[in-house]
Amino acid sequence: MHFFKDLSLSAFTAGFVAVLVGFTSSVAIVFQAALALGATPDMVASWMWALGIGMGLCTLLPSLWLRKPVMVAWSTPGAAVLATAATAGGFTMADGVGAFILCAVLITVAGATGWFERVMNKIPLSLASALLAGVLARFGLQGFAAAQTALPLVGLMLVTYLAGKRWAPRYAVPLTLLIAIVFVAARAEFISTDIHFGFTMPVFVAPAFSLAAFISMSLPLFVVTMASQNLPGVAAIQAAGFADRRAQGGDAGIPVSKVITLTGAMTLVLAPFGAFALNLSAITAAICMGPEAHARPERRYTAAASCGAIYLVIGLFGAAITGVLTAFPKELVAAIAGLALLGTIGGALHTAVQDERNREAALITFLVTLSGVVIAGVGSAFWGVVAGVLALLVQHTGRVPSSKA
Repeated sequence: MHFFKDLSLSAFTAGFVAVLVGFTSSVAIVFQAALALGATPDMVASWMWALGIGMGLCTLLPSLWLRKPVMVAWSTPGAAVLATAATAGGFTMADGVGAFILCAVLITVAGATGWFERVMNKIPLSLASALLAGVLARFGLQGFAAAQTALPLVGLMLVTYLAGKRWAPRYAVPLTLLIAIVFVAARAEFISTDIHFGFTMPVFVAPAFSLAAFISMSLPLFVVTMASQNLPGVAAIQAAGFADRRAQGGDAGIPVSKVITLTGAMTLVLAPFGAFALNLSAITAAICMGPEAHARPERRYTAAASCGAIYLVIGLFGAAITGVLTAFPKELVAAIAGLALLGTIGGALHTAVQDERNREAALITFLVTLSGVVIAGVGSAFWGVVAGVLALLVQHTGRVPSSKA
């Protein structure tokens, strides 16, 4: 099988790091959303089952089929929206499931009609790269900021990473992660958690539909998922060179509209069990699509497939695996994410500022996205693109390109 021939230690490690970063950085927000809707412990475990199975299948199967790194995650800002809306509106879990279903229908329509991909294709590569750099740079900053509370650990990881890049660049990230785990274990700094091994049983909740839940939960969940998750997800695909270029006479890449349709359909099927919104990932995608995963781009799909397989295991053993992942110190997770993303951040910034005509617009996109500003409940990724496009319109609309003698 091609997969096992193409798989490498660096690719598998990239998949594991993607899962580690994705879960530990936002699983608490998902728990908050579930509890705000009145979830019982069994329902919370069911949410982990549904999200793990959904992300696993949407990541693993397309990656193996296309042999491209397709990365799908849950909507972290969507979970935050749900937690806020459920608390303010007093909605029940049945109301939430109804909202998930309606949001899933909207995502499926957005993918099936192709309108979202057409809009993204009109955004210059420099702005898409600046958007991605802005999203990822926050994780880079957090990685080094972790030195404030865990200087020995972060310092050791940085030295190990630099030494690995010097003498064994393909294994720099796996080696850094291994040394960090050994260091944390030797100092007994893993966080104590209750781990109960066993299969997770899904809990079905019949949906309830209401206009109030649609306005308060479905629409905001759809908007933030498309603007704050799918938009930078497409930017990650473009910046990594996996966009579908057949219309321009290039190679076939990742069919964005079909993947978005798949995430909507999978959310629709799994919504009664707790899958609130699945979407393209950006942070974890950058980890699996970058050079740290594999030196050869055509083999990076194995990193995404490994990530998808781990997601499936998490779905089957939700409570136990979540407990294991959350036992890692937050400083270790922040540092390994920041180091694993260095190459992608550098490449995205290089592409963003390469074109002098679009340089200022790209920088505006980068800075607005990096700021983390939230306006009308929509995150900075969307407003970064809006600001960048506005800058391009002001600077170039109606101008005649100057010719050099």
